[in-house]
Amino acid sequence: MELLALDFLTNPNKRVYWLYILSSFFLAILYFYFTNKNTKLILSHKLWLHPSAKLDYIYFFLSNLVNIFLIVPLIFSAKSVSLFTNKFLYQNFGFIEINYFTYFEITILYTVAIFVFSDFTRYWLHRFLHTIPFLWEFHKVHHSAKVLTPITFYRVHPVENFLFGLRYAFSVGFITGIFIYLFGAKINIYMVFGVNILVFITSIFGSNLRHSHVPFAYFSFIEKWFLSPKQHQIHHDKKHFNKNYGGYIAIWDRVFGSLALSKDVKILKFGLRKNQMSDYSSIKDLYLRPFINLLKKKGIYEKFKKHSSLHTSSIELTSK
Repeated sequence: MELLALDFLTNPNKRVYWLYILSSFFLAILYFYFTNKNTKLILSHKLWLHPSAKLDYIYFFLSNLVNIFLIVPLIFSAKSVSLFTNKFLYQNFGFIEINYFTYFEITILYTVAIFVFSDFTRYWLHRFLHTIPFLWEFHKVHHSAKVLTPITFYRVHPVENFLFGLRYAFSVGFITGIFIYLFGAKINIYMVFGVNILVFITSIFGSNLRHSHVPFAYFSFIEKWFLSPKQHQIHHDKKHFNKNYGGYIAIWDRVFGSLALSKDVKILKFGLRKNQMSDYSSIKDLYLRPFINLLKKKGIYEKFKKHSSLHTSSIELTSK
């Protein structure tokens, strides 16, 4: 477990990379300094040792083991998508050679294209997770967190992780295939510490505050273009699940009518409806509750329980 935690803290591709944590801590200090808000909750053990937070810590380790051994091997690679896309373009449109872009310009275009298209597909998958009842049952696991900490980011059901893995492979592979077709082997990404520079920048500016109780907001004119940490906290509010589906870019929410600005939402209450929260209070619940709810909708779960009850009763009678 210690090695897993160390890997996440030292890997720039992970949300809880030490530099991202440190920058978020610095932004939190600035927020409380300039707003004069009370830091009592943020520093309280009632937050960091809340039953919901402790559940997140345990789930963090278990979910990563599940991802490594079960999900990752099932996800087709971005390379496969890239080769398919490239082959499709050649077969249907023939050979095209574009020589009027410099290597620097191609790198900028590819870096931006990967970032923007990936964010666009993230927006739609996230929106589908809320609006398609079957998928919502799995996404409820993430929204069942009563308190938010940076580790809440990893409270994601394996089914949802699988879907996001497919989304990533499709997004990166599709754009890469197009760029190879247009520019050949000249493509490259501008990186910082092995991470797309745009992802690095957005991670530095408070990515770990998105799942926190520090309502760090940008100016409204910025929030119409880039989502602030508070805007994601608004998405976790019980009354605003249908707002701010985007990852980093706010344009998709603005275009498709799901944008909410920080200034418009004052009070935030996290978690699901009160009558649902008890269904997500253990590790077993986080993994099995989505399947149980889906079976209940089909009436299968009640039939199974009834059959099990009758079977148990018959065994008891026989033993007597």
